[in-house]
Amino acid sequence: MDETRDGTRPVGHRMLRLVEVMDTLRRECPWDRSQTHGSLAKYLIQEAYETLETIEEGDLALLREELGDVLLQVVFHAAIASERPEGDPARFTVDDVADAIIDKMTRRHPHVFGGAEVSGADEVRSNWETIKAAERAEKARAGGGDGRTSVLDGVPFAQPAVMLAHELQKRAVRNGFPADLVDDDGAEGGELFAAVSAERDRGRDAEIDLRAAARRFDARVRAAEEAARADGREPRELSEEEWRAYWAKSGNA
Repeated sequence: MDETRDGTRPVGHRMLRLVEVMDTLRRECPWDRSQTHGSLAKYLIQEAYETLETIEEGDLALLREELGDVLLQVVFHAAIASERPEGDPARFTVDDVADAIIDKMTRRHPHVFGGAEVSGADEVRSNWETIKAAERAEKARAGGGDGRTSVLDGVPFAQPAVMLAHELQKRAVRNGFPADLVDDDGAEGGELFAAVSAERDRGRDAEIDLRAAARRFDARVRAAEEAARADGREPRELSEEEWRAYWAKSGNA
């Protein structure tokens, strides 16, 4: 790895060492060697949520470690894929992963890497949607289709329900769907779906805000429990009226 002019190594040079460590683990560690894309899938989700929790708690010193755990999952999957035989369409390396995201970011930011001009962030988002739509159409044609796609194509249904609702609504409205049609359809979950829309209309992220509300609830219940214990009471033995009293007390703490 070439050094910079001041004699230091460029940012990112330790990625090479991480790839080397992963390759060694695949060769010499029985557990790492036995892993597959499928067996690792749950860890990718787990590490992502642990990273989110670190950000929510404001523990930015720990964020470095949690991001490392996420990065490990990317390198791990790339190592597994690189072991497939040459010519296998499922074979790729960590460099292929990097190339793919470099190409995507370059293509989707023509105002940075091309000659396009934009008036602000709103136009950047509009261009982003247009470019993504063209990419999806091209992918559909490459797969033997006629290139016709939905504005909702690409929204993963495996994500948490509140995030899914937010993304479906946002994608539809950004592509001209009337915002007033995003409402309660009268069936199961309809009120919650409409509540996500109302939160989004306020410029908020319903998933993040709901998690914040859950954290506030958790903290207040624990505070009420501590107040009860300070009075020599066991929380599990409190009546509803006693809970209400300690709940009110915890709200004023």
